[in-house]
Amino acid sequence: MSKYSSAFKQEVIEYYGCGERSYREVGLRFGLDYSMVRRWVASHAEHGLAGLARKHSHYDAQFRLSVLERMWKDGLSRRQAAALFDIRNAGSLSVWERQYERGGLEALVPRRRGKPRSMPEPPTTDTSTDGAQDDAAKSREELLAELAYLRMENAYLKKLGGLNAGASRAERTQAVQALRPQHPLDGLLALSGLARSTFYYRQKVLSSGDRHAALKVTIRSIFDEHKGRYGYRRVTAAIRGRGEAVNHKTVQRLMVEMRLKSLVRPKKYRSYRGQAGHVAPDLIQRQFAARRMNEKWATDVTEFNVAGEKLFLSPVMDLHNGEIIAYEMARRPIFKLVRDMLNKALTKLDDDDRPILHSDQGWQYQMPEWSRMLQQGNVAQSMSRKGNCLDNAAMESFFATLKSEFFHPNQFDSIDNLRDGIDEYIRYYNNDRIRMKLKGLSPVKYRTQPSNHPSL
Repeated sequence: MSKYSSAFKQEVIEYYGCGERSYREVGLRFGLDYSMVRRWVASHAEHGLAGLARKHSHYDAQFRLSVLERMWKDGLSRRQAAALFDIRNAGSLSVWERQYERGGLEALVPRRRGKPRSMPEPPTTDTSTDGAQDDAAKSREELLAELAYLRMENAYLKKLGGLNAGASRAERTQAVQALRPQHPLDGLLALSGLARSTFYYRQKVLSSGDRHAALKVTIRSIFDEHKGRYGYRRVTAAIRGRGEAVNHKTVQRLMVEMRLKSLVRPKKYRSYRGQAGHVAPDLIQRQFAARRMNEKWATDVTEFNVAGEKLFLSPVMDLHNGEIIAYEMARRPIFKLVRDMLNKALTKLDDDDRPILHSDQGWQYQMPEWSRMLQQGNVAQSMSRKGNCLDNAAMESFFATLKSEFFHPNQFDSIDNLRDGIDEYIRYYNNDRIRMKLKGLSPVKYRTQPSNHPSL
């Protein structure tokens, strides 16, 4: 049956009116494609209400040729010709044109509908011109051969649930393998449409089992060990770190099959309150790579909320290896939070160190006392541009990782419980969590390795 009734089509035509509304407006009103509205309007204009009735799509060769001749003679478009002859699908006319150009009138004869039989015909020794042979005239051997074939065909179709053309090669291979003890292989291969080489290849694959079974166990253990924080790249690096050679594409495909997906990173809290003091220039200029430790630092403040109570974290990251060298937590975002954090970080410096400390334009970093502490510690102050988080992308990335891998997947009973968890996560982040930019090492392992290469 047609998807739309004649009454509905008539309602659409009436709403269209005499061109007062466009085809697109009418289509949006009724949830239709504008081309369908245009086709209904044209059909109604040519044939009235009869043009809105359900149309058959079976046209004989002579009718098709008359449509083409009229279209060519009057210079009609396919859409105009379809409306004139009340043809449901204007695209059929382009098909008819190609058929006529290739084979003339004979090519326009409609083909018999339905799928061709996928099963081959049973063997026969018929040599008569009409192909008919009385069973009584067949020899005993011919009848037995035909019976054996029909039994084989019936058994094969039962194995596939009656579907041969829609079955995969693996399913057809399994059916042939199961029936080999009762039926000849050549006949089964002819029924299944499998080449002999394809059958033996599929048989070998099926008998070998899951060749990635051990790798899947390793992937699952690494994924669970890091609580879903690793995507396929870090999982691949962790496997290679164990001395196993594996392609990252294989790991990615297997993780998709196992439905293992790393955690999503939501956006962070921002504390910008406008210009309240000194704003330093941007000395980093998004050049986050550092050749050695204590050359470039980055800092920021982020917020956590547990049952209406807040906890603020202020860390300092060394951009050489991404290590959190110092951090402080407090229940309120007061200046003491960043001051205590900076005092801890300054103890990491040697006498000849002159790092750059980069931050956003948060009110804490515009305070005169903050600038004095940096000057006394021989630290150059650097700030991002206003409202541009990309200028401090390294610190933003750490906060996103911290919250997506630790804070959001877990539930916390209190702020104290959260504080303990952050202490443990930062220890894990520095010592155990590998970074792809550090050749698959954690920040501390990268810093303490004998040959410390510069960051990429």
